[in-house]
Amino acid sequence: MVLVPGNPPPAGAEIIWYTGEDGIRLRMLFVPKAGARGLAIVCPGRTESIEKYFEVMRDLQARSFALLCLDWPGQGLSDRPLKNPIRGHVTTFETYVDALVRGIAVVADRAPARRVVVAHSMGSAITLEALRTGRVTAELAAFSAPMWGIPATPFLQNFARMANKLGLATFPARPEAREEKFEGNPFTHDLVRWGLYRRLVTAEPRLALGEPTIGWVVASLDVCAGFLTPGALDKVAGMPMLVATASEEAIVDPAAAARVLPSLKSARHVVIEGASHEIFMETDERRAVWFAAFDELCAQVGV
Repeated sequence: MVLVPGNPPPAGAEIIWYTGEDGIRLRMLFVPKAGARGLAIVCPGRTESIEKYFEVMRDLQARSFALLCLDWPGQGLSDRPLKNPIRGHVTTFETYVDALVRGIAVVADRAPARRVVVAHSMGSAITLEALRTGRVTAELAAFSAPMWGIPATPFLQNFARMANKLGLATFPARPEAREEKFEGNPFTHDLVRWGLYRRLVTAEPRLALGEPTIGWVVASLDVCAGFLTPGALDKVAGMPMLVATASEEAIVDPAAAARVLPSLKSARHVVIEGASHEIFMETDERRAVWFAAFDELCAQVGV
């Protein structure tokens, strides 16, 4: 684990390395708990590592959950597919789903049978794909700022698909961004939580991840388009869900959740007022809205 001051891991946490598709080496964190009410499967967003979710996991541990959290293929300290490791690349979201399925299987004999999914942004796309296809099962799913669409015009989408077909999949989809400042950032209003990623990357530069590749963009477009295919979400239409969106969303397509929600008939939609994209990294007051809704959902389901 990469440890920095002020960001302790949940008690009893252990790192497990396991093998993904094509023999890649993947990293996850597991926290067993005797008498746990269930296993909370924490699914981070793009660029994020296990360590960024220590606080979220401590919050869930305080609610008597056992924990599982993954470094997706190509980020965190899991293996990266390109010689230039800073580029965020994948050719299909099946790679992510496969990593999730394998990770759960590794701890299945040590973890509670009852599961809840807690997913943010890209992690929400991965888990919805895994749930709707039946490769992962859970009692409920709780999403934060789900990436069920990315903000790209039809022209840019067609351009990305054409470039991908021309063999440019590993090229960056956009130039590397300048160093971000806290003032006016699109992620959070909380200065300390905003700085966590930067402290982690300073402590362990291998955690850094830059802009996505064209291949990643096309893979994202594909998986999100799949959610809108008629009948695609029928298997999870009755599944209890929390879908929390940020009122100041500027990273994922803010209209995407509205397009998907009609197919998720048992989902509760909550808008976190005043929040930017990273709801879990927001101010205490905004985070509390998400956790209150999560607690209500757990009580409703009886987990």
